[in-house]
Amino acid sequence: MKDGAPTLTPDLLLQAYQLGVFPMSEGRDDPEVFWVDPRQRGVIPLDGFRMSRSLARTMRRGVFDISFDQAFVDVVHGCADRDETWINATIFDLYTALYARGFAHSIEVWQGPDLVGGVYGVTIGAAFFGESMFSRATDASKVALAYLVDRLRLAGYTLFDAQFMTPHLASLGAVEIPRDHYKAWLAEALAKQASFNTPGPIPHAQDVIQRNAQTS
Repeated sequence: MKDGAPTLTPDLLLQAYQLGVFPMSEGRDDPEVFWVDPRQRGVIPLDGFRMSRSLARTMRRGVFDISFDQAFVDVVHGCADRDETWINATIFDLYTALYARGFAHSIEVWQGPDLVGGVYGVTIGAAFFGESMFSRATDASKVALAYLVDRLRLAGYTLFDAQFMTPHLASLGAVEIPRDHYKAWLAEALAKQASFNTPGPIPHAQDVIQRNAQTS
């Protein structure tokens, strides 16, 4: 943070999310962190996830195994493992601390023993704030998002904040909404309760596909 700014702690980070802002840095080696409050916000409507036929085929083939909250640190490392990243040491430590406290979660996609994709984010109330994702195999990040959306719907979440719109997210049904619309939606989600840690086994791919077809 800049000189004179309060020290960035996990509690301050949670407060920021509830105000609709989130932290970024200019790069891996930049020690500074700044707050972002986009004029246009990317969100993924939980009843509007777009599963292509090719993605459904990939899921049915069973080439990937899925887990939740089993390799959080590795997922964040995977998201930061690119030429340009906004995940510096401060951000890495903060989200690791939130994970230890049950506020941050990850979805992991495996091929055998290898972690080939994943996504992580923060939960407060009935809001999920997606932070970053990565893919080392075709469709791995899309599969992670499909399972994430399914879990969020089943658990009673009402907001999936994707932060910024990208062509990749747009292809999966993400939309862009104005800041005031987002903050009204956020306030409603924060007033509700949901639990990411849904008990039970990882659902079969066909169940995820079928539930998505029923809601989209």
